[in-house]
Amino acid sequence: MQPLKEKIEYENPLLSLKIWQMLRRNSGSVSWHYHPECELILVQEGFLTVDLGEETFGLGEGDVVILGSSQLHRDHNPEGGLKYIVLQFDLNNYFDQSTIPYLQYFNETKVPLSAMNYIFRENPEARREAAECIRQLHREAVDKLGGYELAVNMLIKKLLLILIRNDTRGLLADQDRIERIRLKPVLDFVEANIDGRIAVEEVCGLANMSYYYFVKFFKKIMGQSFTEYVNFRKIKRAEQVLLTRDVSVSEVGDLIGMANMAHFYKMFKRFNGCSPKEFQRKMLAWGRG
Repeated sequence: MQPLKEKIEYENPLLSLKIWQMLRRNSGSVSWHYHPECELILVQEGFLTVDLGEETFGLGEGDVVILGSSQLHRDHNPEGGLKYIVLQFDLNNYFDQSTIPYLQYFNETKVPLSAMNYIFRENPEARREAAECIRQLHREAVDKLGGYELAVNMLIKKLLLILIRNDTRGLLADQDRIERIRLKPVLDFVEANIDGRIAVEEVCGLANMSYYYFVKFFKKIMGQSFTEYVNFRKIKRAEQVLLTRDVSVSEVGDLIGMANMAHFYKMFKRFNGCSPKEFQRKMLAWGRG
């Protein structure tokens, strides 16, 4: 049987996240599946085994496990009486201009996020902090008090910070810091010129690299090609404009340097699964609700 590609439906379109509490009264299994979102599981009661390829994690009360993007996994509840929280979110959408350099820590080009589970096994305090973040995220998603989107954003970033600060093996930061610093002028240039055409030829000099070396270097460090990164940042800016300014979709395309409407629509749908107008309508309707 082919593993299932699970489609995650976000409850709030402003947040690329889904979190819910599961109750299993009887024993049972979930077959092999995967999804682009990374996932954390917190067991509150009972016992759960999670298989990640050749590695199996046994989780009891208070235990946490993290799964990387598109990582094949399955789980089994051998005894029944299981209660746990599942958190799934798109990492890319939780990085803004000030934190984008840290995205490379989590791009999984060298190390899958599941390798970070050693932190939860070996560091009880980090495990407790992560578990409390997940509990708070669940409460925020259930209560939906004013500003809960801000709270969710901060809690997701706190989870990432827990991983970075407790990574005693240096798995997340195993790339040379000097290599990361070399890309900062390029990332700054993209943000400053997001409204125009940005070509590889313009930026490779900022990193003091040849065209061909830069293309390979950028993808190795960031986990995506330079063109993919630029398109991603342009669409993030388009989302912001759609929600804060009274302009037409064609004007939005001009403002982000995508005057070709067919290309703009294609890129927008690729990152959001809908057209710019549909995105705007959903977001504004949610805000009024």
